[in-house]
Amino acid sequence: MSTTTPAATWEASFARRTQQSGGEITAILALAGAKDIITFSGGFPAPETFPVDVLRDLTARLLDTDAAVALQYSPTEGLPGVRDAMAQRLADTEGQRPADDELMITSGGIDAMELLSKSLLDAGDVVAVEAPTYLGAIMAFRGFDADVVGIPMDAEGMDVEAFEQRLAGGLRPKMLYTIPEHQNPTGLTLSYERRQALVEVCRRHHVLILEDVAYRELGFSGERLSSLWALAPDVVVQAGTFSKTFFPGVRLGWAAGPVSVIARMVVAKQNTDQCAGALGQRLMEEYLRGGHLDRQLAQSRVLYERRCGLLLGALEEHMPHGVSWTRPAGGFFSWLTAPEGVDTVALAAKAAAAKVAYVPGTPFHADGAGSNELRLAFSRVAEDTSTRAFAESRRS
Repeated sequence: MSTTTPAATWEASFARRTQQSGGEITAILALAGAKDIITFSGGFPAPETFPVDVLRDLTARLLDTDAAVALQYSPTEGLPGVRDAMAQRLADTEGQRPADDELMITSGGIDAMELLSKSLLDAGDVVAVEAPTYLGAIMAFRGFDADVVGIPMDAEGMDVEAFEQRLAGGLRPKMLYTIPEHQNPTGLTLSYERRQALVEVCRRHHVLILEDVAYRELGFSGERLSSLWALAPDVVVQAGTFSKTFFPGVRLGWAAGPVSVIARMVVAKQNTDQCAGALGQRLMEEYLRGGHLDRQLAQSRVLYERRCGLLLGALEEHMPHGVSWTRPAGGFFSWLTAPEGVDTVALAAKAAAAKVAYVPGTPFHADGAGSNELRLAFSRVAEDTSTRAFAESRRS
């Protein structure tokens, strides 16, 4: 007679920090391949922007001529040629070239956040963030038992004066995380005056800035303000990703910053995933050196501006009185605010019944605020569906 051993339960063994991490990103990514739902939820680039033909040719050429490098492990800080190409791009776009030991290749933007957190944060350290901010960043910082504190925003981005007041009142963050351009989730951009003020405040109070530039090259006009890293490379680590501009399947990004900080991040990567994939690195290098990225960006900006305009037009047509939203000048997102008392979590279920998805606002706030807010990503929404989606959601 056989007996069945009860399945082991492990909940009591989980680290306390895991109780603070929700499954929002998992839920968003689960919709990546959905075909029966109109999804405004994930910050996915449009598949139409993926450079399939160029990649087909580059991949074949790399496998023919450079397989020993492209299919091998990479140095932890990145392949030398890739770092050289990336340093030159920063010189061309930011007006400043990082030294070899001021730059590393990462496995996407979230990898840079994790590596800097691993290098910098002890349990109980404070990280200041915009309120609201990228929910993946909140999860990354809390994964190292940090205390995440939100700083309010307005139409010009983070309220630097409010941040300075918090510092004067005793707040002692070890790091400040910001997305200066076309912010996730609001679509707002930090003004030039506030950029200057922010780096001076952080320099004076010895706060390291983590500048996330995921959407920096996706401004609809193509024009950009000076990056925080270009203004103050001594107090800024710039974290970038190619997921929004090249393609996300390659999982590549970079970090540029002070020598001592980058050195620690390289050590942290050795004990995390060891290195970014060499094949993706070599593809990216050839893509950059061939001038393909700039051509892709020009086409992407036109597409995203058009889709943003369609979303804003649909909101104008269908949103009731008392609802407001941001008007981004680039990126993937608009942030919608409903009147107090509206529960966007409850409304999400009704929208889902109408085959429409979005992300409620609460996960983007470190303190759980934002119950009457939501994020709308327009980047991957087919151009004939925005108006229909809002019309169907309202009827439901």
